[in-house]
Amino acid sequence: MLHLQSETDCRWLAQVDADLEAILIDHAHCEKKAAGTALNLIFAYVEHTELCRQMTEIVNEELEHFHMVLDLLEKRGVRFRRLTPSAYGRKLNDLVRKAEPHRAVDRLLVAGIIEARSCERFQKLAEHVEDRELAVFYQGLFESEARHHSTYTRLARDFAPPEEVLARRDELAAAEAEILASSDDPPRMHS
Repeated sequence: MLHLQSETDCRWLAQVDADLEAILIDHAHCEKKAAGTALNLIFAYVEHTELCRQMTEIVNEELEHFHMVLDLLEKRGVRFRRLTPSAYGRKLNDLVRKAEPHRAVDRLLVAGIIEARSCERFQKLAEHVEDRELAVFYQGLFESEARHHSTYTRLARDFAPPEEVLARRDELAAAEAEILASSDDPPRMHS
C-alpha cells in the first residue's frame, strides 16, 4: 500500500527514545511543510482543477495536524522552536526532474513518498512509545497520511501514463531508501 522499499530500522527508534522532544517538534514542522507543499502544487498547476481541489483538502488537513501537534507540545510543556531540518526532504526534492510534465509527476510522487514514510513512522511510533496518549495520537494520524500518499500517486497519473508513473515511483522509492540508509541527521521524523 505504501510502496516504500525499506522499513524503518531500530536506529530511528533509538533516536526516538533518546530525544522524543526533537521528534515531536520536527513533526510539527513536517505538518507545516506538508501544507506548504500542497499549496505550492495548487499555484504551480492551477489549470488542473481536480489537483487543486485535492490539494486544498490536504492543505486543510495538514494545518489541522499542525495545530494538533502544537497543542500536544503545549500540553507537554515543550516549546515549539526552529530545528535544523534533516537533509531528507532536500535530497528527495533534488531528484525532481526539471522539464514538465516530468516535473509534475516527480513533485507529486516525492510528496507521496514523504507521506508514505510519515505514515509508516506514525505506525512505528504508535507501537513503540509507552505513552498511551501519544500512541493513540499517532495511530489516529495513520489513515490520513495513507490517504494523502494515495492521492499524490493517483494525481501523478494525470500527467503521465500509469506505467510510467509506477516505474518512476519505484525509482524514487529506491532513492528514498538509500537516503534514509545513509542518513546521519539528528533525531527527526525523517532522519
